[in-house]
Amino acid sequence: MWRVADYQYDLPPEQIAQAPCDRRDGSRLLHLDADRLSDRVFADLARLVPEGAVLVVNDTRVIPARLTARKPSGGAVELLLLEPVDPARPDGPWTALARASKPIRPGLELAIAGGGPTGSPPVMGSRVSGGDRSVGGGATATARVLAAGDGTITVALDRPPLEVAEELGAVPLPPYIERPPDPSDRERYQTVYAAVPGAVAAPTAGLHFTPELFAALEARGVTRAPVTLHVGLGTFAPVRGDSLSEHRMHRERYLIPDTTAALVASGRPVVAVGTTVVRALEAAACGPRQVTPGPGATDLFIGPGFGFQVVDHLVTNFHLPGSTLLVLVCAFAGHPRVLAAYRHAVAAGYRFFSYGDAMLVSRARS
Repeated sequence: MWRVADYQYDLPPEQIAQAPCDRRDGSRLLHLDADRLSDRVFADLARLVPEGAVLVVNDTRVIPARLTARKPSGGAVELLLLEPVDPARPDGPWTALARASKPIRPGLELAIAGGGPTGSPPVMGSRVSGGDRSVGGGATATARVLAAGDGTITVALDRPPLEVAEELGAVPLPPYIERPPDPSDRERYQTVYAAVPGAVAAPTAGLHFTPELFAALEARGVTRAPVTLHVGLGTFAPVRGDSLSEHRMHRERYLIPDTTAALVASGRPVVAVGTTVVRALEAAACGPRQVTPGPGATDLFIGPGFGFQVVDHLVTNFHLPGSTLLVLVCAFAGHPRVLAAYRHAVAAGYRFFSYGDAMLVSRARS
């Protein structure tokens, strides 16, 4: 039985990155090729991926999903928009997390103002970027609570929710980023190729890419291909209990364009940028080197013994101990190899998690 305890490692708190590298592609890159480890910088990626590869990226765009509101009584409420109830109607009702001193009831109308909250703990322990403004100003949008229960609420806004979020919201940062928020997070906690709004967390492996690096990759015949998978908070949900066999993943929506499916089927090496890309491609796999194009949704848990059909190489950040993301990377590249690489990264002073450094790993061959 594979246990969560098998995916633990010791990490000094000072190696948890609190801010991005000065230059996106200036972060460090640990290359794990077979059983060989080499310490690089991310700009070296153009020389490390196979010539002529297909580089698949997740073009989801993080929305400033964290909103501050007040009840008619004046009580403060913090909302975190998660996803539209009906993906085909992004202007319709949304599911959200809510934090307030008293339970939120259906029928309540919440007055939304700009900026993040002051002096109150954030939703789900996340931090907020985009300034530290008070909720005391006049409301510029209204959210009506349609339903409440099971840890979430359903709200209907009087304006398009994505419009409200862009105008009034703030980007939720992970709880392990403990510094005060900075306005630059709104741009740096976003890939340079982000295009489709819908994520509440960044596909962090993509944060290291620059236009210059893409140009260097293109010069070696590497073709960039998008998929869209909107990253939700469930991505970071801890494994409950100690047995991986009992874990149930959240569902995530994805879209694979026809052009990306055709490139995957071309026989060229496939390099996935991030675990979200791996999940989308492998969930859509319909045979070796074949993926079904179009929209889909998946609760696929990639763990020990998973049979990969599509992805050959993976660019990924360093993940939390015991997380489903670390389990995925170990399933892909080999449990002992990955944990040995993590121990090397700790000893070598790499920076970990969302704003940290990255790895390039190849699929373990049985």
